[in-house]
Amino acid sequence: MSNLDRSPPLSRSGGLADVAPRPVQEIFAGKKVALGESTEVWRLLPNLGRRLVGAWCFVDHYGPDDIASGPGMQVPPHPHIGLQTVSWLLTGEVHHRDSLGSDHLIRPGELGLMTAGAAITHAEQSPVPHPALLHGVQLWVALPDEVRYTAPSWEHHAQLPIVRERRATATVILGRFAGEESPGRTYSPLVGVDVALDAAADILLPLEAEFEYAVLLVSGSAVVDGTPLTPGAMMYLGCARRDLALSSAAGARVLLLGGAPFEEQIVMWWNFLARSNDEIVAARQEWMAGSAFGEVAGYGGFRLAAPALPPGKLRPGGAVR
Repeated sequence: MSNLDRSPPLSRSGGLADVAPRPVQEIFAGKKVALGESTEVWRLLPNLGRRLVGAWCFVDHYGPDDIASGPGMQVPPHPHIGLQTVSWLLTGEVHHRDSLGSDHLIRPGELGLMTAGAAITHAEQSPVPHPALLHGVQLWVALPDEVRYTAPSWEHHAQLPIVRERRATATVILGRFAGEESPGRTYSPLVGVDVALDAAADILLPLEAEFEYAVLLVSGSAVVDGTPLTPGAMMYLGCARRDLALSSAAGARVLLLGGAPFEEQIVMWWNFLARSNDEIVAARQEWMAGSAFGEVAGYGGFRLAAPALPPGKLRPGGAVR
């Protein structure tokens, strides 16, 4: 999925300075952002208070949207470098195509994992015909420096490990959780888990004390670490936790994201994740020139033009003219 903001900020993040070394509760409501012609998302990460959770650097939550009489998701071909994208659906279907020739329909409970590496182009659309409802999340993972120029790849996993507890079911999207491991390839210690809570559920999720964590309530109502969370909100939890209390009176879906704090300084702009302003400028020039990123076969429309770069260069304290 693309960041379709026409004036995306140039931001720097990473390192240990902003990591909470002890348990905390920071709640973020998200920012509404247009995605393509007909979809709106709530952007939870990055936000003004938090830019990374482990290597997780981008979280968009969309739906549930009634798309029965509309086109649904329509994201034209666009580029990525230096990151992985994770497509996760609760309801509906998304058609993924990329410059490697990958062509897959992603359904609820299936992992679509794209490693951009040096350069990739992809497009995402609701198929024709498509289910009436669309609901899901799009996540990005920052690649460590030693692998960020790796060859691009695409993985589609229709079967993922599931952990069942009384009144709860946890699907392991990425990483290891409760003795189970996702088949999706990761490049840094992290975890992503979709937890479905039945009515009257009251459980403890096992955590890694060395990880920092956040939870996103995608549907229903739940109490996280003793605090009620409203649908669409994300709570950052910090580090040094060995478990997390979750409960729900009427049922809920909760996304748990965590990982080892990402120590490297990164620069993120539009759909590019790099290490310097100059790398961002070069990637934009290559995309606009039509080189390096390849083409998406089978897509009949236009590809996205890159936004104008903000003035100035990035330094650790922010953009300077």
